[in-house]
Amino acid sequence: MQIIRFAELKAEPWRNGGGVTREIARKGTDDGGWDWRVSIADVAKAGDFSTFPGMERVLTVIEGELLLLSVDGAEQPLEKYRPFRFDGGAATTAKLPTGDIRDLNVITRTAACKGYTSIIELSKKRAHPVFEGQLGVLLQGQAKVSESGAEPLELGRYDAVVGSDADSPEILGRGFLAVVSIDPITAQG
Repeated sequence: MQIIRFAELKAEPWRNGGGVTREIARKGTDDGGWDWRVSIADVAKAGDFSTFPGMERVLTVIEGELLLLSVDGAEQPLEKYRPFRFDGGAATTAKLPTGDIRDLNVITRTAACKGYTSIIELSKKRAHPVFEGQLGVLLQGQAKVSESGAEPLELGRYDAVVGSDADSPEILGRGFLAVVSIDPITAQG
């Protein structure tokens, strides 16, 4: 079982000075790029988003109240725990009408995979499994994760659990969990 501890992630400042990003996970490519990336960003200043041509983004506000995005001129209000999908190559600007926010960001190469984010409420009575191709990120509350009857481990806020089909980690607790799924796109013939 792999747990990615948020407290151990390195904060990378943005080029425009408007925030920082902590990368949780990525799938690299042979050319040094990546097919997908999952990160948590602190947005402290209104301004332009970096563009990622050929990519798709799913952005979820996980702390703070509201982020106003303008994507190719269309304004989109993003409220807490409501994932929003948009073209990573689109001209995107952000406003922070209620102050700083923190977001969970899933970026996928459109030719290689599709990313999804679901927000679920955890239960103390029924464990939530995390399967291969998924990450479970604890957004709020208290939770433990275990696999195959092993001793459960505490999760901290924004800690991520890497999924597995062989021995799926199971998360129990009270609070909210983001389940990020990355599905490969297969060629149809």
